[in-house]
Amino acid sequence: MSEDRRNLIGYGGRPPRIAWPNGAKVAVSFVINFEEGGEFSVADGDERNELVHEAIDDVGALPDPCTESHFGYGTRAAWWRIAGVFDRYGAKATVSSCGRAAERSPWLVQDAVARGHEVSCHGWRWQRHAGMDEDAEREVIARTYDTIAAACGVPPVGWHTRSASSLNTRRLLVDHGGFLYDSDAYDDDLPYFVEVTGRRHLVLPYAFDTNDMRFRPGGAFVHGDDFSRYVLAAYDWLVGEADEAPRMMSVGLHLRTIGRPGRIAGLETILRTISQSGTAWIARRDAIARHFIEEMEG
Repeated sequence: MSEDRRNLIGYGGRPPRIAWPNGAKVAVSFVINFEEGGEFSVADGDERNELVHEAIDDVGALPDPCTESHFGYGTRAAWWRIAGVFDRYGAKATVSSCGRAAERSPWLVQDAVARGHEVSCHGWRWQRHAGMDEDAEREVIARTYDTIAAACGVPPVGWHTRSASSLNTRRLLVDHGGFLYDSDAYDDDLPYFVEVTGRRHLVLPYAFDTNDMRFRPGGAFVHGDDFSRYVLAAYDWLVGEADEAPRMMSVGLHLRTIGRPGRIAGLETILRTISQSGTAWIARRDAIARHFIEEMEG
């Protein structure tokens, strides 16, 4: 039997006892997904419209200004509201940006950098990479990297594919050479290293449960405090486990979702509670990645 390509044991119940800065028990990563303008749209010449949003009404091959307007709320109104909440608590996030979103609204990623946030790569379009031709995927990765670097004046070091990556994605990221980490994994509460074509590469797992995507139809979150209660319950549990070894928690946000006035208080509750707990290190993903590497090499 050939060697199993999947690692199903991870740290085997013995996670490394790394030290987060200032004795923090949990490194908390807020990821603000910036996808507005990167979604599929027949009006933009795409073969279809995006179907993942709050008002699901498939108009087929016709232009869909309704869906475009839902996405447009994220840049026109929500970004400023979300950025203001982070500013109030002095918290830094990672803005995971589609390349075409950054190309269409460079002012947003520039504002994010000016506020001290990281801007990372979220694909060129808001699309999965599963089944993508290898040469096409290589071009997508390079185009996304170059566009974000040009818009921000700072080269990105992180990557996260929307949903399913391809079997080539991680190797292509390593071959590119500009990426410190990727987040195409959901399988741990700590970063970990993998070997890719003989080279060491860092994975910072992401999460779909501590994520505002659950406000979408069928996703279980309705009120802002549904989100905050769930995230804070996860945080409290990880703090309890940190006596054994520190942990990491990812909180996923989307401009057009958490930025609505009926939900934003949930984010503020999370930031206020965690920042005042004395047990959290709220940090950009690039900072977490670099600190983890230093700890593991020290």
